[in-house]
Amino acid sequence: MSPEQTRQAWEALLTALEQDVVRDSATRWSEPAGLGPMPRDLMGRASRLLAAQRDRLGVLEGERRTVAEHLTALGAIYATREPRGSVYLDTSA
Repeated sequence: MSPEQTRQAWEALLTALEQDVVRDSATRWSEPAGLGPMPRDLMGRASRLLAAQRDRLGVLEGERRTVAEHLTALGAIYATREPRGSVYLDTSA
């Protein structure tokens, strides 16, 4: 792959990942093969992308904790309810 092709491939990858962060999408990602080393002048862009992804991860972790708290509260409510109807089935009769 020529240096220009390598640069274009890295730019396309960074653009796709940046769009995922902006759209809050959860695209499954796997390490691309054959890209070669990242051009040095794209390192700043990649660092900003990493920071944006870490920020988004923090937001998602906060949302996950909130949902877990809600589920715990709902579980506590359901645990206090009296069962309606039979709880045991007599199979000896």
